Amino acid sequence: MKKTTLNRRSFLKSSALAGGGLLLSFSWMAKAQAADKIETLADAWQELNGYIRITPDNVIKLMCPNPEFGQNVMTSLPMITAEELDADWKNVVVEMAPHDGVKYGFQFTGGSQSVRAYWKPLRQAGASARQMLREAAAQTWGVPVDEVTTKAGVLSHSSGKSATYGEMASKAATVAVPKDVKLKAPKDFSVVRKSQKNVEGKKVVTGKPLFGIDYQTEGMLVAMVQHPPAFGMKLKSFDAAQVLKMPGIKAVFSFKVFEDGTERGMFETRTFNELVAVVGNSTWEVMNARKKLKVNWEPMTDFKEMVNMRGNKREELMPAGLATTAAQFEKMQERAKQPATQLRKDGDPETAFKGAAQILERTYTAPFLAHNCMEPMNCFAHVTADKALFVGPLQAPGLAEETLANRFGISKDKLDIQMTRMGGGFGRRAYPHYMVEAGVISRQVKAPVKLVYTREDDMTYGIYRPMYTATYRAALDANKNLIGFHVRGGGIPENPVHANRFPAGAVDNYLAESWEIPSNITIGAFRAPRSNFNAAAEQSFLDELAEMMGKDPIQLRLDLLKRAKENPVGKNNDYDADRYAGVLTLLREKSGWDKPENKAKNRGVAAYFCHNAYAAHVVEMTLRDGQPYVEQAFSAVDCGIVINPDAAINMVEGAVVDGIGNALYGGLTHKDGVSGQTNFDQYRMIRHNEAPKKIEVHFVQNDIDPTGLGEPPFPPVFGAVANALYKTTGKRFYKQPFRIEEVKL
Repeated sequence: MKKTTLNRRSFLKSSALAGGGLLLSFSWMAKAQAADKIETLADAWQELNGYIRITPDNVIKLMCPNPEFGQNVMTSLPMITAEELDADWKNVVVEMAPHDGVKYGFQFTGGSQSVRAYWKPLRQAGASARQMLREAAAQTWGVPVDEVTTKAGVLSHSSGKSATYGEMASKAATVAVPKDVKLKAPKDFSVVRKSQKNVEGKKVVTGKPLFGIDYQTEGMLVAMVQHPPAFGMKLKSFDAAQVLKMPGIKAVFSFKVFEDGTERGMFETRTFNELVAVVGNSTWEVMNARKKLKVNWEPMTDFKEMVNMRGNKREELMPAGLATTAAQFEKMQERAKQPATQLRKDGDPETAFKGAAQILERTYTAPFLAHNCMEPMNCFAHVTADKALFVGPLQAPGLAEETLANRFGISKDKLDIQMTRMGGGFGRRAYPHYMVEAGVISRQVKAPVKLVYTREDDMTYGIYRPMYTATYRAALDANKNLIGFHVRGGGIPENPVHANRFPAGAVDNYLAESWEIPSNITIGAFRAPRSNFNAAAEQSFLDELAEMMGKDPIQLRLDLLKRAKENPVGKNNDYDADRYAGVLTLLREKSGWDKPENKAKNRGVAAYFCHNAYAAHVVEMTLRDGQPYVEQAFSAVDCGIVINPDAAINMVEGAVVDGIGNALYGGLTHKDGVSGQTNFDQYRMIRHNEAPKKIEVHFVQNDIDPTGLGEPPFPPVFGAVANALYKTTGKRFYKQPFRIEEVKL
């Protein structure tokens, strides 16, 4: 039984009868401050308002409050509501809800939290609506409500009476919201755990205008921005004389994205704060005109800015200088030798290493990575003195709302933010600078404007996956038992270390340390932030450690997890040893890891925990024309209850392909602050013929509430590829991307 949180007056205030139908509004995480006012003041990451509309002809419209960028929440989230509503999925229509911070609460897609955060609220919403429909039927038929049953959108009674949800919708609207609702047992699910087609699949493949880049409106102008050619440079002057003479060009001007002295909010970035805008009638005209723009740049000086992360304020340094990749790696190597910040210490690791019979020490590095969403960055804006409309692909409208309201001095109720489908996100579209840029340009030219980035604009703008390095050390006694473990990691400008993750808790003497180097090259969330490097380094190291100890690599991990379960070290271990071991056990079985015929194959294994879920992979590698090729992969995932199996498999398959591509090819370099890669002819992405021929995905079957899925399968792919490369080439790889040409075969 689950408690609801809306009283009757609040419910009637937020529900509406339309065309004889029923519109149900639920805010299950809200706190009712007054009978006629519902405020969603709970933790922002858990806010949710779901809407259910039932028409007389029994069509059920479910509103999805969360942005969609291909992870299929527009299908999976409504499935949860439909399950408890006991609706016929064939009669369900899904729409993306507009952004509304009051009505819908905090809307955000990221951190693999969508299904996890909305699992219980949406179930409660569906179950409560179903109960109200049952009450309506009971009153109409004059029978006890306990005798009214539901199935696939139909209400029934043993007397033979029946009605569709649509026929009872108007009556249900007058029924009091139930104080308690009974949720289904997982064994009774009929929608969840059944594969459902993507509700927008047909629109996507037939080219319907779903994406921000598709948006058009009458009188709309097109804008592009020119940012400095190098990190560490800023605008000095520009000459637009030639540009303004070109056909279709309306305006050229410089502007500041954020005003000087303002605090930087969550997911805000000041990569290049002063830009030059070129505005005209069409993308082609603006693109050609921008090439004629004459701009002078000058070196920036050091500056500090205050950062406000949900109330936690800190000052950050943005250093001057023109960075070069080789020099950055040298700087990291020097910094790694200096004292670091202790994150966790168990036992006496110093003594363990001092008395060790053998010590294994390895250092791993990784470069900046660009997000490279297939849809270029874009945003439509129409900003006037007293209101503003924004339309575009964005992951965090709730955070963008705060940014936009502050920047334009407009109250939130005067902001209209409409979310389009995103052509990829991966964290990149959580940063609303491009929305601010579009808004400032619109306000300046007093017209609706669509801002469009080229691929080169986006790839050279920053907000990259950071540069990382980590040194792992293991101490063994004379019997090759693991007696000490030490990780020290750092990066530019962020460290990758998760101090309380495996193998923390499995080793008596354990030490985790970190350090960071400030940089004017800006970074941001990248699919499974920090974990995508941490897993690669850690899992590569464990594989080499297993070899040194004379153990099978899967068995070593299982032995450590057994220790963490039966006699854990410390109290802050943030993983469940049983679930972690479960994915490895399932993977060992499904991949045929122990079969003699597979022993001779070039296979690598890795497993990792992040975003509340567990994933493990075995990749099988061959050489094709002298280059490594992952021929097939086996994946095991424990993400709790799987809402939509086919979509979940697609998510894991995508993570495997994405991980292989980044591990083997991904990397962004700089010389004197200038990006060495500006488009796909220079930035190597995995190609269709390089993807595995077969990816076999298996899920641990349990009734645990759903956890993350979009990000957890991604990090361990890197480690599995590195370990398979060793089997293939006989050489260990410590530097990403793993370049096969460095190995003499």
